[in-house]
Amino acid sequence: MSSQRILEPPHELRRAGARELAHGVVERLSVARQALAEVGQFLVEIESRGPMELFGHGSTAGWFAETARISPKEASATVARALALNESRNLDGTPAPASAPIAGAAAAEGDLGHQQLDPILAVLKNIPADATDDDRASAEQILVTLARHAGPQEITNAGADLLAHLDPDGNEPKDEDLTPPSREVSLRKRDDGWWRLNGLLDPEFGARAKALFDTWGQRRPIDEDGNRDPRTPGERHGDALFDAIHYAMTNDKAPTLSGDQTTIVVTIPLESLTSGLGAACIDEVTQITARHARMLACDAKIIPAVLGTDSEPLDIGRATRTVTPAQRRALNLRDRGCAFPGCHRKPKHCEAHHILPWGQLGDTDLNNLCLLCRYHHLIIHGQSGWKVQITNNRPEFIPPQYLDPLQTPRHNHR
Repeated sequence: MSSQRILEPPHELRRAGARELAHGVVERLSVARQALAEVGQFLVEIESRGPMELFGHGSTAGWFAETARISPKEASATVARALALNESRNLDGTPAPASAPIAGAAAAEGDLGHQQLDPILAVLKNIPADATDDDRASAEQILVTLARHAGPQEITNAGADLLAHLDPDGNEPKDEDLTPPSREVSLRKRDDGWWRLNGLLDPEFGARAKALFDTWGQRRPIDEDGNRDPRTPGERHGDALFDAIHYAMTNDKAPTLSGDQTTIVVTIPLESLTSGLGAACIDEVTQITARHARMLACDAKIIPAVLGTDSEPLDIGRATRTVTPAQRRALNLRDRGCAFPGCHRKPKHCEAHHILPWGQLGDTDLNNLCLLCRYHHLIIHGQSGWKVQITNNRPEFIPPQYLDPLQTPRHNHR
């Protein structure tokens, strides 16, 4: 058992610097996790001896709920977690090995709390029964290594990939009689350049649309400053629909029109393109900012129509601006999704970002590209202060000084 004493906080936290505050939180969080792991070891011992014999109580979870003054549900979850992480004994005294010993060791070290342990245990519980012991141990090691630097959602996503690898066939689909679809959608442009979308969806289309909104329209994770996603459900659904349409347009298997894939024409003065200041024109009618046009020029299927000072066409459709299908596949393999630290968006939800903008003579080469989801693409193109660079063939992000005075490079630990 650990005898580490929980340190008292400094008397005057107002004088503490950012490093002291951060170190204090991390240190005490580790101590708290170690203490909870030790509580779990006590509960396992009580379960092994029998709560009735020790305390005259019918269950360890029930006794723990009364002792800790917590809900029965929370007590049951704590006991079940402890039994999975620690070796115990059966009623006849024979050893009962832990189902997740690697995770249990990490918890005892103070590296993992229940927020990381629960998704790990959920994945291990769903590993197919015919998987080998080596497969289970390998999967657990992968998840524990990831969990030391990742949050619950990243662990869940990685677990889903592991389960898909261990059971690629999945559940056998069922054939059902389908009724002919009946759908209608209308799209009308308003005088201010915005578009009004209305529609009536059949049950299948509606279910698919809801699944898309639920998946692609999830709330963004709380950022490092503790800010929550400010978007309303309607705004999240709108962004999800945009992502889906963008994904369809940039897919190399998308249908073509007159032999070419769907395109958008953006007209912008050359000075505005290079400086990011001023305005551009999309589809010859609607105005957008030059900064927005520069962001679109990274990866969207756009034909750039660049105009000089006298509005004469200088260059239309340079083939070196957009990434090739082979480059996109290489980016997918290298970045595995949005490269921004902590983001778990998959490659199909991402855009290729030019680190040195194309309008500033940036090359469309892998050492000048990285994958970003639309949200983080906007962050990088905005005034956030984040910078991107490629080091050892891997994107790394330099935080602004207000987040990290030392501006230590950060990576996505996917």
